[in-house]
Amino acid sequence: MSGNHHHDPIEDNIETHPMKLAVGIVVGFAALVVGILLVAQLAVGFYGSRSLKDDPSMSDAAVAKRLAPVAQVAVDPNAPAPAPAAAPPAAVTAAVAIPPPAAAAPASAGGGKATYESTCVACHGTGAAGAPKFGDKAAWAARLKEGTGHLYEHAIKGKGAMPPKGGNASLSDDAVKAAVDFMANAAK
Repeated sequence: MSGNHHHDPIEDNIETHPMKLAVGIVVGFAALVVGILLVAQLAVGFYGSRSLKDDPSMSDAAVAKRLAPVAQVAVDPNAPAPAPAAAPPAAVTAAVAIPPPAAAAPASAGGGKATYESTCVACHGTGAAGAPKFGDKAAWAARLKEGTGHLYEHAIKGKGAMPPKGGNASLSDDAVKAAVDFMANAAK
C-alpha cells in the first residue's frame, strides 16, 4: 500500500517540523496586526492630528471670500437705454434660441412693422424652423385662407416651433395682431 501513497513535500515538512508551521502562523498574524495598525495610524495622522477650527484657511473671512461671487452687476439708473439689437444672421436654425427684445414696440409704431422688425424677423425673415418667410405668397397662401382670426390665435398662443408671441411675452395682443397684419399684407 505504500506504493499507492502520494508523497507531498509540504505535508512531510509539516509532519517533521511542526514548529515551522506554528512560527509561520504567528509571524503572519503579527504582520497583519502591524499592517492594520499602520494604516489606522496613517488615517489618524492625516485627519486626527489636524484641527480644522485652528486652520486659518477655515476662518469665517477666508470661507466667505472663497464663496463670494466672482463678479457683481451694477446698473446705473442714469445710463441711457441700449440701442436696439441688430437682426440675427441668416443662418438661424430651429435649435437656436432667439432672446426676446428688452421692450415691446407699440403696435401703432409703423402699423406692425416695428414689432415684425424687433421680434418676428428672427424666424420669418429667414424661414427658421419652417416659418413662412416674409412676402412669400406661396408659403402664406394656405394660412391666409384660414383667416386672420386663426393667424392671430397662432401668433398669440404659439403653434409648432413658434412660441407664444414669437417668444416676446412683453408684446401686447394688439402689437402681435398688427405684426400679423403687416406680414399678411406683404404676402397678398
